[in-house]
Amino acid sequence: MAITAASTSYDSPASISLARRRLILVSGMITVTLYFMTILIVTAVMPQIQGTMSATSDEVSWVVTFYLLAMAIVTPMTGWLVTSFGRKRTMCVCIAGFGIATLMCGLSQSLEELVFWRIVQGGFSAPTLPLTQTVMLDIYPRELQRFAMGATGMGSVVGPVIGPAMAGWLVETYSWRYAFYIMVPVCFVALVGMVTALQADRPKDHIRLDWTGFLSLSVSVGCLQYVLSRGQRLDWFDSNEIVISAMLAALAFWIFLAHSLTSDEPFLDLRLLFNRNLTLGYILHSIFGMLAFTPMVLLPTLLRQHAEYPDTLVGWIVGSRGIGGLIGFFIAMWAERIDPRVSIGFGFTLLFLSGLWLMQINLDVTPLEIMLNGMLQGFSVGIVIVPLTVITFDGLDQNVRPAAMGMFHFLRNVASGLFISFSVAEVVRSTGANYARMAEMVSEYNNVLAMSWVVGAWDYSSVQGLMRLSTEMTRQAAMIGYLNAFGWFTLFAALALPFALLIGGPKRERP
Repeated sequence: MAITAASTSYDSPASISLARRRLILVSGMITVTLYFMTILIVTAVMPQIQGTMSATSDEVSWVVTFYLLAMAIVTPMTGWLVTSFGRKRTMCVCIAGFGIATLMCGLSQSLEELVFWRIVQGGFSAPTLPLTQTVMLDIYPRELQRFAMGATGMGSVVGPVIGPAMAGWLVETYSWRYAFYIMVPVCFVALVGMVTALQADRPKDHIRLDWTGFLSLSVSVGCLQYVLSRGQRLDWFDSNEIVISAMLAALAFWIFLAHSLTSDEPFLDLRLLFNRNLTLGYILHSIFGMLAFTPMVLLPTLLRQHAEYPDTLVGWIVGSRGIGGLIGFFIAMWAERIDPRVSIGFGFTLLFLSGLWLMQINLDVTPLEIMLNGMLQGFSVGIVIVPLTVITFDGLDQNVRPAAMGMFHFLRNVASGLFISFSVAEVVRSTGANYARMAEMVSEYNNVLAMSWVVGAWDYSSVQGLMRLSTEMTRQAAMIGYLNAFGWFTLFAALALPFALLIGGPKRERP
């Protein structure tokens, strides 16, 4: 499904009035705010959803991972949707569908129902971010594109600041359902802005969707996500269910790869990978997706269940990440003279340092320390995403931008969902393994436990003492599991640095 001359022609940047351009920019900022708010606002209320739905820690993570999976599957359809239905119609229908699905998430009565509506919500939200960024690149001249991308990217920090903080307060005052309800009126405002300002367009031709590529890729990604989400619970390849899912994932991916390399109009045009900056941008954006959201899924559960932080404080801690991102985006918007490769490398270096910092925390960590770490992560995200997006698509033909942008975000969403599932599985595995090792030490033959002034309330000779000892062992075993997950976070941040050095410099226009 390559995007060629069938794409609709749009007005040149010079022909768009300043008022209309500003209205599109504001509407785009609101849309991007909703896009990122939906991810992080849910992470702040996951402990409450887990309690309400009586779910385990790996089951409640489906609320995030399957949302990202739905976004990943639908995102590559952006180019086909634009050429088949028009850019304005696609954008407006997606925003409206997103609002309805958000309302239904708040009304859900079971975990299965909530996960279903999160999948619908993710499917409708998927095209909005690549479409917004494509619109910004189309309506602004090259000298203002960095500013436009930074301004719309502000939504990715405004949402994470306001959303989690407000969600924490709403959870303690009302319930977790209001974390979804507050997004519905914001969605309506974004819809009105896009309907009013976005240029009406009609596709010239109807492009056929490559169903073979689409379905094979969807099955492959879905089965792989299921393997990572359920593998630890079902004892991995000792389960026939996991074995069958893994085989289906491999077979479907082979069909997708073979079909994409032999089809004239594949679902994802792999020929785009011959562009060096585009390929490196895809790799870096995938790693960026792995690092951007995983701490926000792990930290709320760690702080709420094991460090016993109140809901409001957890919301503010999650929101503190957006404060650093706000500063980072401001710097990225105005630092046009800095080589993008420097900004990207510096940003991933900060993510690496924040990972090392997280590997040193314990259950007595202070809120200030976690907030400062979140601000550091947010700052690094802010200074990475703008130059990475600009240099990845620098000089790329306008007609292939929707398809290339769709693949750009598809890879990020797939990497996010898979890495979150992997990290949660690592926490569950490490918790069980370390609890078993600690339990081996609880014996009358352990001389340390014979010292009453050492054991204190953890007297294993009584039922109450055993319960308290078991609770503390669970907390410490879980902390080791989270530290292991943060170790993987740090490793991938380090792996991104060599790729950042290989990116080519921005192209210069000839006078």
